[in-house]
Amino acid sequence: MPTHKKFSWDLFHDSPVIGIVRGLEEDVVYKIADTMLEAKLYTVEVTMNTPDALSIINDLTNKFPGMNVGAGTVCDIPGLRAAIDAGAQFIVTPIVAEDVIRQCVATNVPIFPGGFTPTEIYKAWELGASGVKVFPASLLGPDYIRNVTAPLDQIKLIPTGGISLGNVSSYFAAGAYGVGMGSSLYLKNVIEPFDRAALLEHFNLVRSEISGSYSPE
Repeated sequence: MPTHKKFSWDLFHDSPVIGIVRGLEEDVVYKIADTMLEAKLYTVEVTMNTPDALSIINDLTNKFPGMNVGAGTVCDIPGLRAAIDAGAQFIVTPIVAEDVIRQCVATNVPIFPGGFTPTEIYKAWELGASGVKVFPASLLGPDYIRNVTAPLDQIKLIPTGGISLGNVSSYFAAGAYGVGMGSSLYLKNVIEPFDRAALLEHFNLVRSEISGSYSPE
């Protein structure tokens, strides 16, 4: 696999939000990324089932060197290889795809596999996951994160699905290591048509909500 700019843990720890791009037009994604940087949100995931996902990933890594750019919805080795070839700096899966996890660990690529039950979460972590995407978090809530981290306190959990401005601080207070946010971060009524000022205000509010409630340790 080719060598690309590495994922920056410092940037992630500074702002532990993964913005999830799914099904958005290329030009809109670039406007979003530029606005994210201004708000000091540094990590974006482009799902592989987004039209032109590989092109978007490649362009984001070139146009926005100050961002962490990753690929999501990666479920197999061919998809992983395509994502890495496009320049993805981290990988997110919706499932515990063991071969994908092992390959990422072997090549030192951060990998956030999806898990739902404590057994799935532990299995992903045992395989070498950088953190485990708890999905769909909307069915579980912050208390689930708190309950799982009680016995499994070494595992870094990244709840995804249903995380919003109104509850994001609750997830960090419950012990989340990071969060994934999609439509609740990229508000449809703000990006269609694109309103940069309103989007920047929303991003700043999200960042404000997590400040003081998060510790990377």
